[in-house]
Amino acid sequence: MSSKIVEPLRMIGSRSLVIKAHLVAALGEFVGTTLFLFFALAGTHVANLPANSITGQITGGLNGSSAATANTSSLLYIAFAFGMSLTVTAWCMSRVSGSLYNPAVSLGMVLVGAMSPLRAAILTLMQFLGGLSAAGLVSCMTPGQANVRTTLAPGMSTARGLFLEAACTALLMLVILLVAAEKHIGNFIAPLPIGLALFVAELASVSFTGGSLNPARSLGPNVIALSFNGYDWIYFLGPALGAAVAAGFYRLLKYLEFVTTPEPLTNLGEKKPGAPEQLPGAEGDAPAKREKKAHKVERTGLGGGLLTGPEDEQGAVGGLSAADAREMKERLVRIERMLMASGVPLKQTISPGMSDGQAPSDYYDQLSYHRV
Repeated sequence: MSSKIVEPLRMIGSRSLVIKAHLVAALGEFVGTTLFLFFALAGTHVANLPANSITGQITGGLNGSSAATANTSSLLYIAFAFGMSLTVTAWCMSRVSGSLYNPAVSLGMVLVGAMSPLRAAILTLMQFLGGLSAAGLVSCMTPGQANVRTTLAPGMSTARGLFLEAACTALLMLVILLVAAEKHIGNFIAPLPIGLALFVAELASVSFTGGSLNPARSLGPNVIALSFNGYDWIYFLGPALGAAVAAGFYRLLKYLEFVTTPEPLTNLGEKKPGAPEQLPGAEGDAPAKREKKAHKVERTGLGGGLLTGPEDEQGAVGGLSAADAREMKERLVRIERMLMASGVPLKQTISPGMSDGQAPSDYYDQLSYHRV
C-alpha cells in the first residue's frame, strides 16, 4: 500500500485511540462520581433526619418542642458515609478514570502535570453531571425533601468557611498526590488512605460548613432543590485554593528531592547534562531511530495519569517506561544515601560484560553496592 495512503490511515487510527481514551475515562468518571455521591448524600440525608421521623416531617416532642436531630452521631455517620463511599467507588473505578470525582482534584492534577487540561475539562464536566445525577437520585428514591445541601453553621463567617474548606481539601489533595498520582507498588491500596483522609476532613468540617470539599457535591443538591445561598461561592473557591496549595507543596517536595539528589551513576556511562542522547542501535553505539507518534494518549487509573509520548520514552531502559526507570534510579539513590549516612563506605560494582559507556537492558539488575 502506498505511503501516501498509509500515513493518513495511521493518523486517523491515532486520533480514534485518543477519542476512545477520553470517552472511556469520561464514562468511568460519570458513573463513579454518581455512585460515590449517591451513597454519601443518602447517608447524609439519613443522618440529618429528625430522631423520630423517616419522612423529614418535624413532629412535636413530649414537652411540645420540636424533635431534635442527632448531633455527634449524625456527624460521624456523614463522615463515615463519605469516606467509605469514596473508598469503595474509587477501588471500583480507579483503573478506568482514576476516580477523581472532584473538580478541585482535577485542577490539582493539572497543576502538578499529572493530567492534561483537556482531560481535566472532560472529567470536570462529568463530575458536575454526576453530582446532579446523585442528588436527583437521592431526592427521587427517598421520602421527604432531601436534606443534603451544604450550609454554614450559625455564627460561622464566610471567610472562616472559605479557609476551612480550603484546608480540608488541601489535606485530601495532598494524600491523593502522595499515594496515587505516581505509579508505584502501593497504588492498588491507594483508595483506602484517600477514603480515610476524606473521613477525617469531613469530621473536621461537616459541623461548620457542611463538609463540601467538592464543588460537584455542593452544586448538585442546590440545583435539585432550586435553592442557593449568597455564600455558595466558597464551595467552589475554597476547594480550588486547597488543591492549588497542595499541588504547590507537592511540587516543592519533588523539586527539593531532585536538586538534593546526587548523580552516582554518571561514571557508568549515564548521559551527562547537555550531552546528546545515544541509544544502542544495530551497530552497537549508533543512534537508534524512533518513530514518533502523532498524538499523546493519557493512561487512565491510579498512577497512570502522566502523559506518554515519544519524548517521555527517551529515558526508558530495558523495556521499562521512563517513569519506571526514574523510579528505579531514585530507589538506588535513596539506598545509597541511607547506607552512606550509616557510615558504610561503598563502591559501585557491575556484573562482568557491561560495556563501557553503554548500559545494557538489565542495567539496574546488574548494578549493586558492596562494602569497601
